[in-house]
Amino acid sequence: MGFLVKKRNKKEENLNLKVDDEIKNILKRYEEKLGRRVVFDRMEFFPGEKFSREYTVFRKEALEKSISRYERWCNLAEGLFKVSPSKKIRKNIEDSIERVHLDITPEGAMSFAALIGGLIFLFGLGLLIASFIMGYLMLLVPFVFMIVGLVSIGPLSKRPISLANKWRLEASNQMILCILYVIMYMKHTSNLEHAIKFAGEHVGPPLALDLRKVFWDVEVGKFVSIKESLDNYLEGWRDYNLEFLESFHLIEGSLYEISEEKRVGLLNKSLEVMLEGTYDRMMHYAQDLKSPITMLHMLGVILPVLGLVIFPLLASFMQGLVSWYHLAVLYNILLPLMVITLGNHFLEKRPSGYGEADILKQHPEYQQYEYINFAGAKISPKVISTLIIFVFCFIGFLPLMINFISPSSDITLFEGTPLAMGFLDYKCNSTGCSGPYGTLSLVLSLFIPLGLAFGLAFYYWFRSKKLIHIKNRTHRLEQEFSGALFQLGNRVGEGIPVEMAFGRVAETMKGTPTGNFFRYVDINIRRVGMGIKEAIFGKERGAILYYPSSLIESSMKVLVESAKKGPQIVATSLITISDYIKRVNHIVERLKDLLADILSSMKSQISFLTPAIAGIVVGVSSMIVTIINKLSEQLSGASLGEFGAETAGTGVAGLAGILSIKDVIPSFYFQLVVGLYVVEITIILTILSNGIKMGVDKTQERYDLGKNLVFATSLYTLICLIGIIVFNILASGITLVTSAAG
Repeated sequence: MGFLVKKRNKKEENLNLKVDDEIKNILKRYEEKLGRRVVFDRMEFFPGEKFSREYTVFRKEALEKSISRYERWCNLAEGLFKVSPSKKIRKNIEDSIERVHLDITPEGAMSFAALIGGLIFLFGLGLLIASFIMGYLMLLVPFVFMIVGLVSIGPLSKRPISLANKWRLEASNQMILCILYVIMYMKHTSNLEHAIKFAGEHVGPPLALDLRKVFWDVEVGKFVSIKESLDNYLEGWRDYNLEFLESFHLIEGSLYEISEEKRVGLLNKSLEVMLEGTYDRMMHYAQDLKSPITMLHMLGVILPVLGLVIFPLLASFMQGLVSWYHLAVLYNILLPLMVITLGNHFLEKRPSGYGEADILKQHPEYQQYEYINFAGAKISPKVISTLIIFVFCFIGFLPLMINFISPSSDITLFEGTPLAMGFLDYKCNSTGCSGPYGTLSLVLSLFIPLGLAFGLAFYYWFRSKKLIHIKNRTHRLEQEFSGALFQLGNRVGEGIPVEMAFGRVAETMKGTPTGNFFRYVDINIRRVGMGIKEAIFGKERGAILYYPSSLIESSMKVLVESAKKGPQIVATSLITISDYIKRVNHIVERLKDLLADILSSMKSQISFLTPAIAGIVVGVSSMIVTIINKLSEQLSGASLGEFGAETAGTGVAGLAGILSIKDVIPSFYFQLVVGLYVVEITIILTILSNGIKMGVDKTQERYDLGKNLVFATSLYTLICLIGIIVFNILASGITLVTSAAG
């Protein structure tokens, strides 16, 4: 009986295999027939040279090198020892890791934080032990390192969360464009999968990586359909950008509409929802930003700079317990970190908008600004910047180097006059030397922040000097591009071929940036014989090379894609893009109006208030140090001469002990701390103001950094120099009056 069952089962298996083979043969036969008669609608992409459709490869290309290094460090730390995060933050870290496409685990992020924090703590502990062994117990600096090491574990463990916030900021600036690409494709082909692919090919990273991940999750079996994978991805934006999620849901809803009119209406509605939501969020962001920025200016800039005035006297009254390196830790490390933290907090709340993509990197002239051509050799601008910093710092540190080489040498300037002063003016005794207190040493110290600012400014200026002109020229084109596209769409709608329409519109807009752009396209088509795609996007003669704009590039890509569907599709797409650009420009201009007061305040803070106040503070502190120096000498002489040794512990001698110049922070180090703080705060506020205004725009950021560093530091140095001269003359007069009265 069992034998018969097995035989029957084997017959059924053979029959099934035979049926399957017949079905496959039939399908193959009809596929061949269909393949000869039907041209399937395949998407036409615009891939770059390094483009790869594999998600894993594209991920490596899209992620920044700093993020890749962070991944390696996390994996290394997890291999050394594993630290698990608390349940409270584990979910947030996991979501952030998935959002940024990091190849790490929450344990790796925590292990990295524990490793770095522990190393900083051990360094501080080592300093404490070393100072104890050497007989000079140093408490403040080691304890600062130990506290920083312990405190830094928290922020470092949340590094994936901060990376995710930065990712959201960059991705949100591409969302309107992403929705536009999807709508443009679905208007002529109602296929969600192909529309998302089209958007992913053209929108660029980081959002392009997110869209590729949607497909990747389907390929690896995490989800069974694109819609399911897309809905899961969109849920991650619910708390950050609800209009992006709603727009995609409207797009998905258009797939089920039978009426063409209703389907297109839903697609247009999705773009309208995205634009209106962006406009509302930008308005609220600008209104809510005023009070925090005012607080940042007061707590991070104004009050700390004004508070510097008391430190020279405070150090004297506290008998040397406050030193210059305490000041450096507070003003050059802790305060800038506080301002950076607050600034990043403001940027993380910036809603999606029309941000600037760093498309200028694709410009043919970009590569020539990677190096400086000198006598046939290519020199990196980093080398020139480093050389500038080295030369200026060498001059600035001359007082320290001279004292190190020859401790007893010094030069007295204006000897025999009331303005007599030492070049170095070190104060030495059996316990050691302190200084330099000389005015000329203070003047030379101005070269250090000046050199640092000039070196960085040269690098940023060289990298952006030509590109910023190209960017401004392109921006002028973008401002009038809406009307040009409307004209182009009308010409095509009238039945004029797209190739000829470019020439007609170029003639109408002759002499304008848009007219020049269309003229380049027309010349490439008529004289060189290129197709539309090659005339616009050609690697050697493409018109887009001369106007590198993400807005223009995206519009032209939609035009090229639509041209394959017919002139009416082209006309409809161009008119839709024209309306989109008009709406986006309205949002941008309104945002500029709302942010005008904030950005104007930040600009004045960077270019005038901070360097001016800091320069005056250095001048006043130099006067205080000079007065204490003179009075200390006079009181020391009076306590030993006029009153005799028996009164050394009281009266004038006691006052001389309080006003000991050796306990005062030398003006050299004081100016060094303040100057570096001015450079740091200029960099931080420039990046913050650019981020608030433009989102992510590296070209404009580099240009502003180069300009602001030179102007702010030069103004600071000039005011310092004038203040040192004026206040030291006043100090000499005060000490003369005091001496005469005595």
